[in-house]
Amino acid sequence: MAIITAREFNQDTSAAKRSATTEPLIITDRGEPSFVLLTYAEYQQLTGGVRSIVDMLRQDERGDFDMEFPPAHIESKAIDL
Repeated sequence: MAIITAREFNQDTSAAKRSATTEPLIITDRGEPSFVLLTYAEYQQLTGGVRSIVDMLRQDERGDFDMEFPPAHIESKAIDL
């Protein structure tokens, strides 16, 4: 894995992105590893492509979908004061 400092990353973000296309890039802050920059494809491979609930419920360009929910049956109860 390649390593750069946070200062180098801030000065040349494009070079960091190019480097991350071939291998994950460790970004250090005060000599300690603090971040890892990798491609989205690598990230998906590491996480197994797990999507969040927000991603699963999002409507995308494929169009609308209809969903029907069963009616809720709510009963009231007497209050004992």
